[in-house]
Parts: sequence; structure tokens; C-alpha cells
Amino acid sequence: MKKILIGIDDSKFAEHAVEYGFNLAHQLNADIGLVHIMEPITAPMPVVDTTMGIPFDNGTDMITPELYHMQDERAKNMIADAVKKYGHDKMSISNFTEYGDTADGIIKCAKDFGADMIVIGTHSRTGLDRFLMGSVAEHVIRHSEIPVLVVPMKHEE
Repeated sequence: MKKILIGIDDSKFAEHAVEYGFNLAHQLNADIGLVHIMEPITAPMPVVDTTMGIPFDNGTDMITPELYHMQDERAKNMIADAVKKYGHDKMSISNFTEYGDTADGIIKCAKDFGADMIVIGTHSRTGLDRFLMGSVAEHVIRHSEIPVLVVPMKHEE
């Protein structure tokens, strides 16, 4: 393992995986890639029924430059905080901020980075919640061409 890609977001689940990934990379003397995927946040475009003068939802949304800038700044801060907290001078750390579907973005970044392994956290969703929300970790595991290490969150007692 020479290159490890670590998925990062602002959850405690990802924080645990980032710490684990940095420790693993340190033990293996591997390069690290940190990736944060920005999923589209949309702001509804108001549409008014010209007959009645009443707003209605036309099903189309559009991202505003302000929202994109806020997401981008948040991603940069998360990555910088992780590097500051877990990195050290001898580590080679790259970072990636992608825009789109989280699972597909992680897989794409792993290919672009030439990663030998992906490290991600899991929200440990089950049942209906997992069905409705999907599972990024499960999608990455099923579609990745390289090993994926899913770091579960320890349940606090």
C-alpha cells in the first residue's frame, strides 16, 4: 500500500475514519489523499402561475454561486483541519474536492490519485433509514476496483 485515499466529511463517523486512515498511512509510510465530495445543494427557483399569480414548484432547482462558494470553503477547512490534526511533516498529503455524487466521486478520485486503498467511515444506518438514504460505503465497496476499508464508529456507552 503506497497510496491511501481517505473520504472526509463533517461527521463524527468520517472523523474516526480519517484518524484511522492517517494512522494506517503512517505505519505503512504511504501517501495520503483526502477527498471531500460536495453534493449539489440547490435553491429552488420561484415560479409563478401567470393565471393565478400563485407560486408553485416546477421541479427545477438551481445551485447559486454563493452556495457553491460556501460548500467549497467548508470543504477546504475540513481538509486543512484534518491535515493539521493528524498529519506531520514527513507525510505526503494530497487533497481533492469534487462535486457530484459522493460514492462515485470517491471512486473517481481513487482512480485519479492512483490509490491502492480507500478508507471511509460508515454511518451504520440500518433498515428503512438505509433503504431511503442509501449507503455510500456500500456503493463504494461494490464498485471499487481496489480494497475498501470501512471504519465503523465505536458506540459510546
